Amino acid sequence: MTPFSFAQTTTDEIAKYRAMLADDNPAELYEAAGEELWKKPSGPKKSTLERCNLGLGPGVLKGAAAQLPRYFSDTKKVQDLESRLMTCMYVLQGVPEKEIVNAPMQEGLKKDMDAIVAYVVAQSKGMLIHVSTKHPKEMESYDLGKKAFFYRAGPMDFACATCHSADDKRIRLQDLPNLTTPTGAAAGWGTWPAYRVSSGQFWTMAMRLTDCYRQQRFPFPIYGSEVLTALSMYMAVNANGGTMETPGLKR
Repeated sequence: MTPFSFAQTTTDEIAKYRAMLADDNPAELYEAAGEELWKKPSGPKKSTLERCNLGLGPGVLKGAAAQLPRYFSDTKKVQDLESRLMTCMYVLQGVPEKEIVNAPMQEGLKKDMDAIVAYVVAQSKGMLIHVSTKHPKEMESYDLGKKAFFYRAGPMDFACATCHSADDKRIRLQDLPNLTTPTGAAAGWGTWPAYRVSSGQFWTMAMRLTDCYRQQRFPFPIYGSEVLTALSMYMAVNANGGTMETPGLKR
């Protein structure tokens, strides 16, 4: 068997494995927990998140994730889903953003955030990605995300683009989508956040990007930071016209 045919066979087998699990994606457990948290009075203000405005109006979830990141006039900045949820948790529930930022990944408040993200993105499943760059701040965020995507540094002289700017690349058993193209960006952005079978955990986009920085041997970005939003903006805009398949299922 040639190296190519072995790689192709491995890819096919992984696809079959995902298909077998697709009807029972464990992310559904996170969705259910997220819905409960969304409707549960919490924080110092003992309030729910049901009036959270994710861009389509207070409490409107259907299609909201498919149009994020976006500019919000109340914060005067572009926000992705997680940074916007932090705003809602502070304004509606009185939860200080720094408590979420400083919480360990997948523990405490960040664990709650993971579940809420799963619930929110599920409300856009099957919808088309439609992220705007009409506002100057949105275009500015896209440009920053593009710069960050191609920025090479660190001990390995890596960039996001090292792995994700060409077709037909792989690492170990994983195909690497070309995030600079609409098809590749849709395959990447449109399937995250996702449940990772190999770790038995649900990964938000912030977790996915943080792990990418780890693999590049970069310092970890601050949770909810401008660079994470900008990278998300770059991928999301490139993915416009693709379909939201979140929560996804990964190896």
